Amino acid sequence: MHSLCWGKQFDFSLVESEMNSLEGQEDSAPVKKDIQGSLKAHISNHGTKKAPGAQNMSQLRVTRPGLLVCTAICIFIFLYLRNPAPEEPEEEPTYPAVVECGFYPEELCSALFDGKGAAPQVAKFCKNPHRAEILAHLHTPRNCSRISQELHFITRPLSAEEGNFSLAYIITVHKELAMFVRLLRAIYVPQNVYCIHVDKKAPKKYKTAVQTLVNCFENIFMSSKTEKVAYTGFPRLKADINCMKDLVHSKFQWNYVINLGGQDFPIKTNKEIIHYIRSKWNDKNITPGVIQPPNTKSKTSQSHPELAPEGSIYVSPNQRFKHEPPRNLTIYFGSAYYVLTRKFVEFALTDIRAKDMLQWSKDIHSPERHYWVTLNRLKDAPGATPNAGWEGNIRAIKWRSEEGNVHDGCKGHYAQESCVYGPGDLPWIIQSPSLFANKVDPSTDPLVVTCLERWHRLKVLQQAEVPVEAHWHFQQESHFNTRLNR
Repeated sequence: MHSLCWGKQFDFSLVESEMNSLEGQEDSAPVKKDIQGSLKAHISNHGTKKAPGAQNMSQLRVTRPGLLVCTAICIFIFLYLRNPAPEEPEEEPTYPAVVECGFYPEELCSALFDGKGAAPQVAKFCKNPHRAEILAHLHTPRNCSRISQELHFITRPLSAEEGNFSLAYIITVHKELAMFVRLLRAIYVPQNVYCIHVDKKAPKKYKTAVQTLVNCFENIFMSSKTEKVAYTGFPRLKADINCMKDLVHSKFQWNYVINLGGQDFPIKTNKEIIHYIRSKWNDKNITPGVIQPPNTKSKTSQSHPELAPEGSIYVSPNQRFKHEPPRNLTIYFGSAYYVLTRKFVEFALTDIRAKDMLQWSKDIHSPERHYWVTLNRLKDAPGATPNAGWEGNIRAIKWRSEEGNVHDGCKGHYAQESCVYGPGDLPWIIQSPSLFANKVDPSTDPLVVTCLERWHRLKVLQQAEVPVEAHWHFQQESHFNTRLNR
């Protein structure tokens, strides 16, 4: 087999050519397996900087006595040099037990964005290089100045236009602390405001770590009331409303509110989001959706008491069918994600129709997919879009049902009928006109987030109209930087 590496550069074209040449050949599986094994060995040898003699250490693995000697030496060095163990952090999902691609993450990301066929094969052997670093900042005593700098938060408005247009964000999370930090720092600017809803079921250490970060920023706060959020249940809708109440009563002025979950990640920069809102949706709400289709009516015509908050509703076994919607409202079905004006939020919190609709929604399936779009179709609601349909590029989602029509298939895996992105989905994501991508999960495909956040941050800094501070960069990424202009 040919060499996979030329100097420090990884020859993706060569690997891709070899993999493609095997397509359609009989008995090619063992050869492909050998190529993948060579990839893993190459990354293990070149993915991290090795001390002199590291290759000699690998020779010790050939024999069992050598392995025992190596193990004994390592144990001795560890016991001699170890420091007192830090307090155990909160439990998070275990990441793949594979090697880091530390020598060329930027090159690998560029190859993934370019759609090179070999790149996803290499990506399978890469683990998250940033998780431990991020968690250490929140579990080790540090002052806030160090936290914001070492976690690379942007600390000034990047343009006069952005400084004069404030967005509010509602972020609902319950796990994956490192992922939450990466999402927050990607969307953070000091002129915006952020309400964080941490699930009531989340571990105490998780809540404490989030609070540690929140305490360092005046414009970030925790929701004053929390819910036990369940997928498709009423508490998910209530969590957003709790944050809306806090945002309206806060000292901060803001123009629009956007809701996010822990598996979202931005595709557009803060400046691009503002331009999108102002160009197509100025003073309007974005709530994609249509009149409720027949195949979804059972989710609102029947009561689902198991989805309601405990003790908030009682449904007799003989009264499973719900009453008609209140106030003669026409029920719409749409996205759980929105971009809403401040005036509309104030309307939703005070209007009698909105309050009755909220009460009626307590025991229906996925009320968040009905509530916002239904209210936004009322002609007298502030910023209403009564005749809108599915317009509004809020989320880039690959639905299983749309495979072959809207997208070319999920390169990761499907969960709840939508794609959890894999590295092979990156070209599709960055070409999407949507504001955010959903779903990303670093516990299964860590390189997706690593590549997206580096690509996104470089785009943010390229658009900056103020001097860029050193700590806003993740690191020097010369190779990746040259490939960003796409």
